[in-house]
Amino acid sequence: MKKNSIPIIDTWAVEEHLSEFLHSQLRRAGRNKVVVGLSGGIDSSTAAALAARSLGSEHVIGLILPYGERRPEDVTDALELAELFHIHTRQIDIAPMVDAYFSSFPHAAARRRGNKMARERMSILYDWAEYHEALVMGTGNRTELYLGYLTKYGDGGVDLEPLGGLYKCEVRQLAASMGLPPKLINRVPTAGLWQGQTDEGELGMSYDVIDSILYHMLDLRMGKRSLLKAGFAPADVEMVGQMTRASRHKRLTPPFPALKSAWRKRAD
Repeated sequence: MKKNSIPIIDTWAVEEHLSEFLHSQLRRAGRNKVVVGLSGGIDSSTAAALAARSLGSEHVIGLILPYGERRPEDVTDALELAELFHIHTRQIDIAPMVDAYFSSFPHAAARRRGNKMARERMSILYDWAEYHEALVMGTGNRTELYLGYLTKYGDGGVDLEPLGGLYKCEVRQLAASMGLPPKLINRVPTAGLWQGQTDEGELGMSYDVIDSILYHMLDLRMGKRSLLKAGFAPADVEMVGQMTRASRHKRLTPPFPALKSAWRKRAD
């Protein structure tokens, strides 16, 4: 077994499968449009491109939701993607809403501010979905979902997640197959939640290593001992395993205690 090997997907078959998923989810909900946040990153770009090719661009509404002028290149890349796939967009600055809240908490840590930004964006996406009678389409991938690298009820609070079965490396493959610009595919992944933040810098390892560990752990069902024998670094295996376990609550609906039928009195 080759260390750090990552899966190679049949991009044509995967795109067809994801297209069928989008159509079936919209049909079940009685809707014919999706609203998606465009960040300029590979995940949102791939999800939006997939929706435009599957549903028709007239059924896709792209919202560009920057925080002030912090990362103007994100807006530029998002607009380029939208133009390429003929997606109608609207740009809304979330800084006034976020800053108004944190004016009462000026010493709040960067992570608090980042989570607030993610939830503010999702609030806007759902407002637009209500207005347009659409579903909110997520842009998360399998790697992020299993690491818990998302904000609960922020970017993790969506109606459907078409890329949720694809590892980050597989999203790149699909993006290339669909003709996304190389600069979007190759750009350094970042949620843009604070100045200088990058995904891999925050996680402490590359997505290729993470994807390889997750692939062997989840798909090949290899335990910790087998992963170490395959040559993965003990610290990397431990970190990925710990993050997967700790974030399980983010992949589940909120738990609630069931009541025994004997506790309910029969209504007359």
